[in-house]
Amino acid sequence: MNAAHDEEPGLTLLVHRPGEQPTLLHTGLASLEHRLPIGPDTTFNVGSVAKQITAHLILLAAHDDLLRLDQKTADLLPRLKISDVTVADLVTHRSGIRDAESLLSLAGFRDLDHYTADDLRTLAYRQDQRAVPEGRFLYSNTNYLLLAEILETVHHTTLSNLARHRVFGPLGMHSTHFKADPRQVIPGAASAYQATHHGWQHTEVPVTLPGPGTLWTTAGDLDRWLTHLHQRWQNPHQLLWQETVDYEPSDHEPYLYGPGLYADARPDHTAVFHYGHEQGFSAATHLEASGLRVIALSNNARLSADRVTAAILRDLYQQPTLAQKEALVRAAARERASSTGIQDQPTPDHVGQHIELGTFACDQAPGSLRLTRRADALHLWRRGTCDQLTPTGSGIYAGNGYTLTVPSSTDQVDRFTLDLDRAPGLTYIRQ
Repeated sequence: MNAAHDEEPGLTLLVHRPGEQPTLLHTGLASLEHRLPIGPDTTFNVGSVAKQITAHLILLAAHDDLLRLDQKTADLLPRLKISDVTVADLVTHRSGIRDAESLLSLAGFRDLDHYTADDLRTLAYRQDQRAVPEGRFLYSNTNYLLLAEILETVHHTTLSNLARHRVFGPLGMHSTHFKADPRQVIPGAASAYQATHHGWQHTEVPVTLPGPGTLWTTAGDLDRWLTHLHQRWQNPHQLLWQETVDYEPSDHEPYLYGPGLYADARPDHTAVFHYGHEQGFSAATHLEASGLRVIALSNNARLSADRVTAAILRDLYQQPTLAQKEALVRAAARERASSTGIQDQPTPDHVGQHIELGTFACDQAPGSLRLTRRADALHLWRRGTCDQLTPTGSGIYAGNGYTLTVPSSTDQVDRFTLDLDRAPGLTYIRQ
């Protein structure tokens, strides 16, 4: 590896072929301030990789007759207004419940604003109908926030305690924790960073959402977890737990989604996997029916764990005799070489140059939005932040992660529809 890269945040990579010992590679620093290198005991925030742990605990609760997968969620969480959603719908992202964190972003929360899981669940309980038709996939972290609340309800303890006693302790995952409070100290925790034109900056914010994310762990502990999953994979001709939870088409064709896991059902590479991106960290876990395990963890916003995992797998498929260490070194070097972009936020145009179209509110989302027009472009304002929207069709404008549709001319707008990637179908009306 380039010596200069040892002065930057970096990666932990692991590959574990069946019948071989796992191979680890660590590059870069866990803490730039303290010049602390990443090592085997460094813990990372693995984001949505946590969902497979939460789903596993739900399956255990069903096995212990504490709940049923076909049970109506409202039986367990009476505040939920969408009465026909089942526990299995939450597990497989088929509830149609909008992602509450996406909804909260419409209020214009700044990077260091603090909100809690309870804040997001409150937004979930405001929703009174599915955002997409029954049975359709809509990836939503809110599903797993509600699953975490179900687990705490039926077990009468916190998710953190439950996971420690039922999973992490028995499997020897002693460096793994669900972080339940932003002030909680995680031993060995890496800091995450983003490169800007002015140098490196921290990316963590004071938010913890155990269930859909906020899981801190090491590559070694994740290898113990994937080993446990492979031992439970009774039939290599089926997907993991397919006899309990149906895998269905997801948002990433041709992959399916089941109990907190995406799945590749191709016979030659049958696998389950998940990626995570949270607060500048990224993570990936990949387990094949053969027993092959690949793990990537990053604390550098420019280094993507899912891309480096794909590169490792590609080399292992193309060169079956390639040494595990060589596969890791090659993939890490390629990811370093391709990640040169600087991520500064653009400065919006001055509001005085814009024509006001109104302030709008939606009963399914917090806060209000302002819409302005400047020349032929629309601008959406949230608590001082501004997105310039790009026209893509008649009355349709695209933003970052959403589309906005106006019913007629932009000379006067009385209402519009906002479709966020994870929270579609929001109707905003002029106040």
